[in-house]
Amino acid sequence: MTAFFTEGQSDPTVQPVPASVVEKVDAADTTLQNPRRAVLSLGSNLGNRLETLQGAIDALEDTPGVRVKAVSPVYETEPWGVAPGSQPTYFNAVVVLKTTLPPSSLLERAHAVEEAFHRVRDERWGPRTIDVDIVSYADEVSDDPVLTLPHPRAHERAFVLAPWHDVEPEAQLPGRGPVAQLLADITREGVAPRADLELQLPE
Repeated sequence: MTAFFTEGQSDPTVQPVPASVVEKVDAADTTLQNPRRAVLSLGSNLGNRLETLQGAIDALEDTPGVRVKAVSPVYETEPWGVAPGSQPTYFNAVVVLKTTLPPSSLLERAHAVEEAFHRVRDERWGPRTIDVDIVSYADEVSDDPVLTLPHPRAHERAFVLAPWHDVEPEAQLPGRGPVAQLLADITREGVAPRADLELQLPE
């Protein structure tokens, strides 16, 4: 993982975990027994956007019980829900994971990654160094307000659907249908591929 912390400063995403839990997770990692597939959306419009996205991907890969299986191309997109030109553009990408973590634990890890990159939640639709959203988790459909699955607005966001379609053309958004059809039904205006940029799949 690329270091983003000053010398002597610990990674705030690393928390003590009981040895028994570590053993179970390590065993699951090794054997991949009953992993679940999850799709996460990443976005950044502050600081070094590409470096931050790569750092978030590496942090996810470093999580016990998580393996990053695919990383999408990078898209540059206009900010959602704000006046044109009022914020920097976003770099967006999608990652596909195999995980033995339950959705609640995966959400905690997503928030920990955001905190590590100094994500501030002081305004809705505000600029952010990193945004990590769980788009879907296996075939689960849930209206839990803490973690609604799939993401309640994923079906109408080209900056989620376009990169996801690039890595999984046959993907289905649970309860909504084929990603390809959902993408065909909405505009891609303000969502542009950046062929000159590339994120790396963790080794």
